[in-house]
This record gives sequence, C-alpha cells and structure tokens, in this order.
Amino acid sequence: MKEPQSPAVRMVCAMAAALALACPVARAAAASDIASAQAAVDQMPPSATLRKIAENGAIVLGARESSVPFSYMVRQQPTGYSYAIALKVVDEVKRRLNMPNLAIKNVVVTSANRISYVVNNQIDLECGSTAHIAERDPLVAFSNSIFQYGIHMAVKRKSGIRDYADLAGKTVATTAGTSDERILRQMTMERKLNMRIISARDHAEAFGALKNDRAVAFVMDDPLLYGQIAEQGAARSDYMVTGESLATETYGCMMRRGDPVFKRMVDDVIANMQRSGEAAKLYEAWFMQPIPPDGINLRFPMSPEMKALFAHPNDRRVD
Repeated sequence: MKEPQSPAVRMVCAMAAALALACPVARAAAASDIASAQAAVDQMPPSATLRKIAENGAIVLGARESSVPFSYMVRQQPTGYSYAIALKVVDEVKRRLNMPNLAIKNVVVTSANRISYVVNNQIDLECGSTAHIAERDPLVAFSNSIFQYGIHMAVKRKSGIRDYADLAGKTVATTAGTSDERILRQMTMERKLNMRIISARDHAEAFGALKNDRAVAFVMDDPLLYGQIAEQGAARSDYMVTGESLATETYGCMMRRGDPVFKRMVDDVIANMQRSGEAAKLYEAWFMQPIPPDGINLRFPMSPEMKALFAHPNDRRVD
C-alpha cells in the first residue's frame, strides 16, 4: 500500500484508527471502566457533560458531511481541521476520566439542526463550521475561537459578476440555517436587490446550484467557498471568490450552556494548541497541503487575524 504523502492524509489515517470504537459494532465500555470514570467525575467540580460521558462510556460528537476542510466525510468517517480539534478534546476527556477506551460516537448534523442537537443533549460537542454570533449565545456555549474569516461569494468567472450590485434580480444560493443566510436576506432587503435566494441543505448542494447555473453566486464563509472550489479539480479555475466582505465572524466548538467546567476544559485544549504551535501545524495541513480524499489543496494562507487569534486565544465574538 502506498504511504500517504501529505500531513492531512496521514492525519486521516490516524483518525480512522482512533475512531475504531465509533463504528456501529464497537464494543460497549466495560462496567469497570464506567465505574472508574464515574469515581473520577465524583472527585471533580460538577460537570453534567463529563458525568453523562462517564455514565454512557462514550462521547458523542457532531460531524458535518461537506464542510470542507473543517468537518466532512471520507469513506463514511468524519475528518477535517475542526474535527481534529474535537479529537484533541476527546483525548483530554479520556485523561481526566482515566478512560483510555472511551468510545466516540459520531452524529451527522446539518446547519439547520446542529444547535438543537446540542440543546437536546443529542451531541456533547460540535466542532465544525459554526459561527459564534450573538443570537446563538442564549442557546449554546462556544469555546475559544478556532477560526476567523470573512463572508464573500463564489461566482463563475465568465459571469461578469464582481460585487453584490451585480446580483440584482438574480438567483443566489446560500446554506440554510447559517448566519450567512440571515445576512444575505437582510442585505437584499436593505439594498433593494430583489434577489431570489436558494437556501440549500448543505454547502455542497449550494455550490451545486452555482455549478449547474441554477444560481449565479454562492454566498458563504471564505474558507468554505475555497473548499468547494478546490473540489472542482481542473474546473476550479472557472470560479472565483469576489465581492466586499459582508461580515467578519469566528468559528467555535459548540457545547451545552451551564457547564463551565466542561467549557474550561475545551477552552484550555484549544488555547494550548494555539499557543504551542500545534494549531498552526494543523492549519498548514488542512489549508496549505493536499487533503483527503482526492488530494485537493485549498491554498488558503493564514490571515493576520488568525495569527493574532493563535497568539491570544479567546472566545470573543467579532459580530
């Protein structure tokens, strides 16, 4: 078997091994392991999330299908930049609970249902491409930020569309349940552009509307636009990212509110990754190197804002 060539490809192979316990046929945690984990939780400050994980012998992660390169599926297993951060959190949970065989269960979520899955205890942690915005703070807790970005649009080069005024009276795609959808709808009303907006189920479907000429633009977060364009192979040069930035936002990992112990643990994991240089290496692997499954390269250099975030980890919104 040929050795994987890129850091991200090697990473996904390591993840596949780490996720062996996450498959449907995974063996349940031993009763002795659960008892030991519960005893460990009893010695800690109260955390409903850690207690739930200890009692179930498993942590439940929310994963996305097509949020390349943050959280997406490769051979029916989740992978990506954000998912790798989630796995680092899992490692810390294992250490604190003294539970090296803790099972990982993955639940596929969408932009539309990811928040309700956290609120309703269906997942314990979601590290994907979820923006930390004010309207979500009353519903869920956000970790230290893991990414900062702008919102632009992808168009076909031959379309001649370069800014939002060019979209007047035309059909535009975005992804349902995202802050981008809200911003786009607000903009079209304020500027009286009379756009028809397609709210797709996921990013791949939204980009498909642009690709198949059902829409003239796809409005979304910069890295997700570059991810979708990179997946077009030889046709990637047919597309470009353009327009003014509609907003600057950050991604964070989501978890349930009211559990400061668990949030502090997640924050510390992220802060340690960012300060140590581990997060910068992770960024290089997923944004500047070939990534699975097809070896695409987003060629998306780290911005000054991201470098500042890594130097000073925090959970502040920028909206």
